Formats: sequence, structure tokens, C-alpha cells
Amino acid sequence: MLGFNYIDGVALSAFCLAWVAYHLIMEGKWAESRTLNRRMDVYRLEWMQRMLTRENRIVDAQIIAALQNGTAFFASTSLLAIGAALAFLQSTEAVMALFRDLPFGAANRTGWELKTLGLTLIFANAFFKFAWAYRLFNYSTILLGSTPPPSEGGTPEAQAHVVKLARMATIAGRHFNRGQRSFFFAIAYLGWYINGWALMAATLAIFLVMINRQLGRDSHWVLDNAG
Repeated sequence: MLGFNYIDGVALSAFCLAWVAYHLIMEGKWAESRTLNRRMDVYRLEWMQRMLTRENRIVDAQIIAALQNGTAFFASTSLLAIGAALAFLQSTEAVMALFRDLPFGAANRTGWELKTLGLTLIFANAFFKFAWAYRLFNYSTILLGSTPPPSEGGTPEAQAHVVKLARMATIAGRHFNRGQRSFFFAIAYLGWYINGWALMAATLAIFLVMINRQLGRDSHWVLDNAG
């Protein structure tokens, strides 16, 4: 009745499974020394430890501001994508008339609208991740401003504060990565507008590209190169 068949069900299940699997691979304990995202956590802590020895921390504040601005850009883009998806939903008849002339056909109106609502939810998830990352970077700026002076850098309180700041920046980066992950999987989701087979093929392609970026040698050679 909704225009879906068992291939659509299998494809959607594979899509969700790939998303969950990628999340577990990237953020599980196994990933600590293997993925590019998790390896950068070490450099965040090293950055904060070096920041503690500097009297002038304007550059550090500017770096966090740049990260925050980048996050704000993606949050704004997510809102635009949500608006575009809703506009797409209002133009169902015109879009389906266009797809009806293509070889792969199109789902019925209800199925098409459900697919578009799913795409909207993906972009909404991205917005919430980016918005929270933006807020966490804001908290990181506050922690940076409250960092003890270099003369107190050797105290346990100062060392604990540096760890807190590094952890806050790490969590912010993690939510930013989750927002980008939603964007990447949204690209795969677009294959479902063709059919279930296209969704599975697009999901596999996006999954492999993302895994290669995190685990491939091209992603790690800079960190592994000593000279």
C-alpha cells in the first residue's frame, strides 16, 4: 500500500546497520589508536598542555573560534537542507511526474513522502549534532579563559584543568564528526529515491569511502611520518 517491497525493507535495514556499525567502529575502544579521529584526541591534549605554558593565549582562543565558526557553518547548512527537504516534500507531484518518465520509475505518493521525511530526519539529526558541538566549543572557550597562568602550570589543579579542557574539545569534535556522518549517509540515502538496490549500493560505497578515510594509509601517513 505504501509502495515499498521487501527489497526496500532489506535496503533500509542495511542502511541503518551500516550507520550503527560505522559508529561502533569509529567510537568503540578498538578505534582508540587506529582511526584518524581518535588519534587526533591525543593531539588535543598535547595542544592544551602546551597552551598551559604560554602567557599569551590569543592564538589558542582564535583556533577554538575557527573550529566554532566551522561548526556554525555546518549547522546553518543543516537548516538549509531541512528547508530544502520540506520544499521537496511540497513538490511531490511535480517531482514524481519527472521520475515517472525515467526507466526505474517511482514509488507512489505516500512512499515518496515517507522517504523525504526520512531524509529530513537525517538532516535534523545533523543539525542537533552540529548545534551541540557549537555549544561545546563555546564551553571550551570558557575553560580556556579560566586556565591558570603558566606560573601555576605544575600544580595538580592546573593539570586537571588542562585535561578537562582537552576532554571538552574532544567531545565537541566527536559531535561535529557525528554531524558530518549524517551528511555522508544522507548522500547514500538519496539512492533510495531510485530503488532499494540503489540504496544498498550507495550505502556500501559511502561506507567504504568513509572507512578508507579513517583507516587508510593516506589518512595516517602525516601522523606516522617522523621527518
